[in-house]
Amino acid sequence: MKILIIGGNGTIGKRVSFFLSKEHEIITAGRNSGDLKIDLSDSNSIKNLFEKNRTFDAVISIAGEAVWAPFDNLTEEDYYKGIKNKMMGQVNLVKVGRKYINHGGSFTLTTGVLADNPVKSTTCAALVNGGIHSFVKAASLEMENNIRVNVISPGLVEDSAEKYKDYFPGYEIVKMNKLAEVYAKVVHGEQNGEVIRIYS
Repeated sequence: MKILIIGGNGTIGKRVSFFLSKEHEIITAGRNSGDLKIDLSDSNSIKNLFEKNRTFDAVISIAGEAVWAPFDNLTEEDYYKGIKNKMMGQVNLVKVGRKYINHGGSFTLTTGVLADNPVKSTTCAALVNGGIHSFVKAASLEMENNIRVNVISPGLVEDSAEKYKDYFPGYEIVKMNKLAEVYAKVVHGEQNGEVIRIYS
């Protein structure tokens, strides 16, 4: 397969890229690094990427930003930043990309544990993640050409546990190899419209 990984050089992305590269052709994309450039907050950037680089068999998105701040401090603009980047960025990835991806291709999006188990200062991120979960369930009902769309929701992952452990006291750490295997299973599988939660 020819697989495009948005955020393929990030904490999770580089592990997934390495795991899948054993059997597939991997092309990474990102705003600041990767084989290709893409800005998820700009729908024209997404369209340009697909117009110039067609015929992918699978697209994985492990990217997107949302503001972390106490609820009292969040502004309307803070919410829009997360909505435009992480949520609408991944929505547009599917909306635009489905016209270019090969028959039987798949989109695998990424959210996180905050959709189900939010902690303080994550109101915006939780809202965005939950929105993506609902989008995947609904959009999967209207995919044509046997195209699938799913979302993986990781918990506190091993490689960033030290950085985020104070936000998630008592949370189980998700091993990176296990998580990479889940991405591979979703790409190779037949599930559609599913939220795959990996919280331990």
